[in-house]
Amino acid sequence: MSHDGVLTGEQFMSGVEAAAEGGLAAGCRFFAGYPITPATEVAERMAERLPEIGGIFIQMEDEIASMNALLGASWGGMKSMSSTSGPGFSLMMENFGLGIMTETPCVVVNVQRGGPSTGLPTLVGQSDMMQARWGSHGDYAVIALSPNSPQEAFELAIQAFNFSEQYRLPVLLMMDESVGHMTEKVVIPPADQIKLVPRRLTKDPPEKYLPFKPDADLVPPMIEFGTGYRIHVTGLTHDERGYPAVNAETHRPLVKRLVDKIEKNADKIYMYEEHFLDDAEVVLISYGITARITQQVMNECREQRLKVGHLRLIVCWPFPFQRVRELADRIKGFVVPEINMGQMVLEVERAAGRGIPTLRVPNGGGEVHKPEEIHAVVREVIR
Repeated sequence: MSHDGVLTGEQFMSGVEAAAEGGLAAGCRFFAGYPITPATEVAERMAERLPEIGGIFIQMEDEIASMNALLGASWGGMKSMSSTSGPGFSLMMENFGLGIMTETPCVVVNVQRGGPSTGLPTLVGQSDMMQARWGSHGDYAVIALSPNSPQEAFELAIQAFNFSEQYRLPVLLMMDESVGHMTEKVVIPPADQIKLVPRRLTKDPPEKYLPFKPDADLVPPMIEFGTGYRIHVTGLTHDERGYPAVNAETHRPLVKRLVDKIEKNADKIYMYEEHFLDDAEVVLISYGITARITQQVMNECREQRLKVGHLRLIVCWPFPFQRVRELADRIKGFVVPEINMGQMVLEVERAAGRGIPTLRVPNGGGEVHKPEEIHAVVREVIR
């Protein structure tokens, strides 16, 4: 442990604990949440660790209030974080949209379980992926990351905070129960080796500052409440001063910018891993815990001299549409295993078009795929 209380070196921890430590390493000093299986251990870890390093932990009355508390803490100058699972994620969606509209940086960890409703509280699922993209009302774009190990849970928690600061929005870390409760070695580098994106604060004096006037990359600089700036923050459609302007002339360019600041910077946001794609005839696309089984299937196929490759999504939203389209032009088909009945596969189908098959390997939740289930679908494409 370093002198400031942040862990360093080799640790043995679960994915949920690693995500909490990643948040701390990224500078998170405020956590608001409500207990929910299988994400409770994130809150437990933060309740223990934040007081040790001068941070604040607060258990809210529900996930609605938790999400709102993150927004307030962020405008007060703190990096803020929460964790939840399916039912709580649904409750967060209204104030998630408030965070999108007010362009408030923060991070939410969703440790996915089987649903719908209360579903399978202690068992794995990946069925919140479309909710991550479309769960709140209105038009907007999001950033969502999916780790496949405790090590990556630590690293992607840091990356989520960096994205949230760089593009001013709530960012989602879409873990699943299996990665969350998996325990492995996690290497935490010294603080001076961790790259952090600082909050972009305005250099304008208070009399000239426009809180929602964007820079060239479409992201406006922030201020912190209580530092002498007069500011109005609202979920209503607003002008560059932050004042409500409820008309189409203001709304259209505002919403377009909220989408464009992610989509036009997507090449800087995409993160994915490629294996044997140069000669692949069939490409497996997966994320999270499913990627570990899929990688095994790919290796076994290669041993059988089947030309199978693997595209592992690390950032799921924005979706790497163009890369999938490029692959579609030269392969026989895609196979997409997910622990849901078919969600991210819809984006693969959209990118691939009708020229080649895109086959799903659905799994309603509760357990991970068996390798033979994926093998069988691969052979459907090859034969």
